[in-house]
Amino acid sequence: MLDTEGSPPQVEHYRCSGGKAPRTSFHLGMCLSIHDFILSSDANASAKGRPFDLALDVGCGSGQGSTLLAKHFASVVATDISPAQIEMAVAHASMPNVTYKLSTAEELPLATGSVDLVTAMSAFHWFDRPRFLQEADRVLKPHGCLALLNYTLDMELSHEGFPSDTLNAICEEFYAALRPHFSPHLRTTSKPLYKESYEAIPYPHKEWHDERVRRTVPLSGFIAMVETFSNYRALLKKDPKTARRLSSITTHKLMTAMKVTSPETEVVVNLKYFYVLACKPAED
Repeated sequence: MLDTEGSPPQVEHYRCSGGKAPRTSFHLGMCLSIHDFILSSDANASAKGRPFDLALDVGCGSGQGSTLLAKHFASVVATDISPAQIEMAVAHASMPNVTYKLSTAEELPLATGSVDLVTAMSAFHWFDRPRFLQEADRVLKPHGCLALLNYTLDMELSHEGFPSDTLNAICEEFYAALRPHFSPHLRTTSKPLYKESYEAIPYPHKEWHDERVRRTVPLSGFIAMVETFSNYRALLKKDPKTARRLSSITTHKLMTAMKVTSPETEVVVNLKYFYVLACKPAED
């Protein structure tokens, strides 16, 4: 998803362009959970049936998650440190109530106590986390929600009529080739960083979720999704020929195993993801 070179606040986001990867569908479940979580607060009960006022999507990349949030909020401000990603998001913008801004995660461009939701989808692990959490607390309204999402590399595949074990053995070869290129900052998974931050968040009302979601996507979309991971991007930067050959070989092996000829053949992706929800308490 992100380039591993450099310190987290300076990394470039490598979200997929053109909707090729099925990232948006995987974010939908969390967006619905956020909506329910905010409504669970007595202070927000009156908001049921109408949009909340303002959401802030930090590290928005190409804006896929921001677009989902736009359906539940009167306004969405989406920020990213990368000019290229903001340019891409603006070029593909489809919701008039979303505004894109160039900004770091540690200095958010909104007033104190003005935001109903602060979220970071597959980006929080690259921030200066303590500084970001302080900024999120600053901009959140009392009873506002903080939501942090990420998912793991070990996605599983299935295809009607073919043994999943065969497909997943091929996927595991793909993942194994990428593991040496993980960022030392993340090691093999970002999950411990999220767990650590979850424990550190001082809000009494908070939740940790481990989930699985199954989505039907083209095989090419699955490959494109793996190609957004930081270890693939690191390999691509170091050795583009090897990275592209690895994707091509994996695609060919999967097509051969499924006895199909098109990379647009649909497969079912079983994704493991996790997220944190936390509600800022009312002011004393």
